Amino acid sequence: MPKVAYHLDLPETPSSAVVFASPHSGRDYPWSFLRGTILDETLIRSSEDAFVDRLVDCAPQFGAPLLRAGAPRAFVDLNRASDELDPALIDGVRRTGHNPRVASGLGVVPRVVANGRAIYCGKLPLAEAERRIGLYWKPYHTRLQALLDSAKAQFGESILIDCHSMPHEAVESVLRKGSARPQIVLGDRFGASAAPEIVELVEQAFTRAGLVVARNAPFAGAFTTMHYGRPSRRQHAIQIEIDRSLYMDEAAIKPSGDFHAFRRLLRGVIAEIAAIGHREQRVAAE
Repeated sequence: MPKVAYHLDLPETPSSAVVFASPHSGRDYPWSFLRGTILDETLIRSSEDAFVDRLVDCAPQFGAPLLRAGAPRAFVDLNRASDELDPALIDGVRRTGHNPRVASGLGVVPRVVANGRAIYCGKLPLAEAERRIGLYWKPYHTRLQALLDSAKAQFGESILIDCHSMPHEAVESVLRKGSARPQIVLGDRFGASAAPEIVELVEQAFTRAGLVVARNAPFAGAFTTMHYGRPSRRQHAIQIEIDRSLYMDEAAIKPSGDFHAFRRLLRGVIAEIAAIGHREQRVAAE
């Protein structure tokens, strides 16, 4: 089993309402899990948001906590609801209403990794799915909720930045002729999970760094943004997708020669985003 449910990096002095999270960067693949999959040690990582936690690990230096997954996405998906159980994978689960994520094999315990590659050759017992949810999913989300509650209590609002990566070809379906290829996709559930002015400020932080930004296509956000984003209650959640080709060799799942330069570029972006959580500064700017 993966050693821990999450890693938490806290600032010496909390000074921002922003909380950064990386739910898909976990890379603790225990031998017992690898022995049970039909994939090799590279393919099993193809759904992982590899190195995203390293890209944003400076967040605590700017007063914002960073919550990082311990367990890998292929083992348990922290960006799914705990009841998104796949009857095609988990024995004893009955099929209910249509859920496109579950139907595609991407439930809370995934059946497939990227490009629909099956992880297992058979089914898993329900007890195994419940064990993964109890040991990894629940502690992660309990801690995330506590961080957001603390931010709101201290600063009057909470702003969750849920950090992900996307394959370079992921935006092919939404590219328009003559338009620049998006390098960053912000997901706010089409305005439902965060106030427009906060999303605008996050977008400006990326565009000032010279990055091309799109919103909600092809990724609008999943469970995390839907569950935690309540702008009417001053609880905001934005999903960030970063083009993997900017910093890694996707085939080999290794940092590329551009990794450190891109990480330095993001440092300035993260500083700006953390500053959004200094409410008095934002009010003054407005």
